[in-house]
Amino acid sequence: MITIYLKQYNKIIRNADTELFDDLGFDDILWIDMMQPTIKEQKAVENFMEISLQTRQQVEEIESTSKYSESENAIISNSNFFVPVGGDSFKVEPVSFILSNEGVLVSVRQADMRTFREAEKRLQMNYRNYSTGYHILISLLEVRIDFDADLVEMVGRQVSTLSKDINREDSIDKEVIHRINTLQERTMVLRENIFDRQRVLSGIHRSERFPNDIYPRLQLMIKDVSSLISHTDFTFQRLDYIQDAALGLINIEQNEVVKIFSVAAVVFLPATLVASIYGMNFKFMPELEWIWTLPNGWNIPMGYIFALGLMILASGLTMGYFRYKKWL
Repeated sequence: MITIYLKQYNKIIRNADTELFDDLGFDDILWIDMMQPTIKEQKAVENFMEISLQTRQQVEEIESTSKYSESENAIISNSNFFVPVGGDSFKVEPVSFILSNEGVLVSVRQADMRTFREAEKRLQMNYRNYSTGYHILISLLEVRIDFDADLVEMVGRQVSTLSKDINREDSIDKEVIHRINTLQERTMVLRENIFDRQRVLSGIHRSERFPNDIYPRLQLMIKDVSSLISHTDFTFQRLDYIQDAALGLINIEQNEVVKIFSVAAVVFLPATLVASIYGMNFKFMPELEWIWTLPNGWNIPMGYIFALGLMILASGLTMGYFRYKKWL
């Protein structure tokens, strides 16, 4: 789909027929926005602009020259934008921008994005502030930075909630570790793409082709991006601290369990020794002859009772010693 923004009266033509380019010139067009364009639409724009659109692979490259470059005929800039995928999750979609020397902006994307909808609203509300495609590009980046700040704040709130949940819980399960890992991954993706925005802005700031009224806005945008990077760094450090605390709690829980088993093994060790001694099948074992005969003629095997009492006494003494040492 192609959306053409005309300079005259800020007219917007949606789902434009590619034959419309036959009646237009560079002076008539402000912005050509292409979302999931067909091959026919791509060829029509390439022929009209006398440029070659980039492939998705070229847009996704991470080299500095692929993020911002200038040629004799155009300025090419690629940047990653966030697209919500449900709930608090989001995915990254690359967007390609091409600016002709005549000030016509061409944007190529594969998904519907809130950034472009907001930029379109701003264009409709005050079109006099967007006299060239250069101003449209800067406006898109401004909107994107505002949304990036919202995402950074959202992740920060999620980290705060996670920290409170961990402080309230007495035990840590795998779900908490998964939440920490998910937030760490989101924070890394955020920082990576905000840094991507910084590289684009730095390239624009070094350029001499943009109108002079844009550079003061660029300086403010670069400061905003730098503050967002610092905020994401702090968030990631906070997640590292939370992860260390969670792993420390897990280690304490495991140590308590191991301690219980160790104490139980030591407590019953003397009783096991006594049982092992009296379990030996030696022919001479005097305790087998210890018998107490009651007046009614019943015979009570005192050796059996003596062995049981010795095992209970040994376990009790061991338990008392542990309590005296405050190991329990």
